[in-house]
Amino acid sequence: MSLIEIKNEHQRRSILTALSAMVGFGANHSMVRDTCASFGVEMSNDTIKNQLYWLEEQGLVSVKTQGNYLIAELKARGQDVVDGLTFVPGIKRPSAGE
Repeated sequence: MSLIEIKNEHQRRSILTALSAMVGFGANHSMVRDTCASFGVEMSNDTIKNQLYWLEEQGLVSVKTQGNYLIAELKARGQDVVDGLTFVPGIKRPSAGE
């Protein structure tokens, strides 16, 4: 597995985890980015937006544009990934005990 694939898997997992922790399971891309940074997973605005669109293509989040922001909301399938109930290639699996 390449370094970029590992990085993508961690970024996507961090985004889903961040959305799972938000009240209402959603937030704008800036809030998600800051939350991921607090986990030690820093991303540029372009990267967070691209990852959110990728997650939307997988049916894990919904994304809509509001002004200059993307608003992302976790879907039930995304929560299943966070909880380790569903595996999606391209997203880091949780470790035992997470």
